[in-house]
Amino acid sequence: MELGDPIDFTGQAVIVTGGTQGIGAVIAEAFLAAGAEVMVCGRTAPTTLPSSGGRHATFRSTDVRDPAAAAGLVAATTERFGRLDVLVNNAGGSPDADAASVSPHFVERIVALNLLAPFYVAQAANLVMREQSEGGGVINIGSVSAHDPQPGTAAYSAAKAGLLGLTRALALEWAPKVRVNHITAGLIRTASATALYGEDDGTAVAGIVPMGRLAVPVDVARACLWLAGPHSSYVTGADLAVHGGGEIPARHLARRAYPPPFSSP
Repeated sequence: MELGDPIDFTGQAVIVTGGTQGIGAVIAEAFLAAGAEVMVCGRTAPTTLPSSGGRHATFRSTDVRDPAAAAGLVAATTERFGRLDVLVNNAGGSPDADAASVSPHFVERIVALNLLAPFYVAQAANLVMREQSEGGGVINIGSVSAHDPQPGTAAYSAAKAGLLGLTRALALEWAPKVRVNHITAGLIRTASATALYGEDDGTAVAGIVPMGRLAVPVDVARACLWLAGPHSSYVTGADLAVHGGGEIPARHLARRAYPPPFSSP
């Protein structure tokens, strides 16, 4: 049985939304390193584009919340590279907000970015991929918040839960030509780690993760390479957890911090 090379994407074209910074930029660099041509998008052009081995990603200014702009991103990619093999729906996020007082406009924008935008780009990508003999793949970058919401994330958690449901629905509808999968990303060390996890850059937070550390962006990028490659050719509708085992239950942490008093048998 020929297994093939899971990291050889030479001749393939990839879109990474939100691929100009943070996790998205590392995902784009991973695909470039594997030989792919990569289109990244964002609302504003970055100072530097993701690159690897002297090759750079192509940038297109796109608000993926706009269905016409999302379709234009796919059209521009196929026009430039002649095909589209992989879409990574990475754009997303939200600041914390009090659900009791947050404005309807805020909720609409968060849902649009984290749920509707991936749908719009995937719709356009599917129209291209389904006509290719090799088909294609869509990877939606989700969050542990879809499974375990945290205070201040009501709209975001609801949208990410919807993204997971969307993944499973599209996988059913678009198989076998187009595979659609989901990554549940956990706590990730990025340039903004201090703002997210405290002045210790996440050292204390890492203590609640079974693997003993926060993820780094390349952990998510490697998962994308696997889901997009030949070794996962029978995988669709999956939710791949890249979260280091999740979080150690609070009751266990409490017992560790305050062990029960010794008692004689």
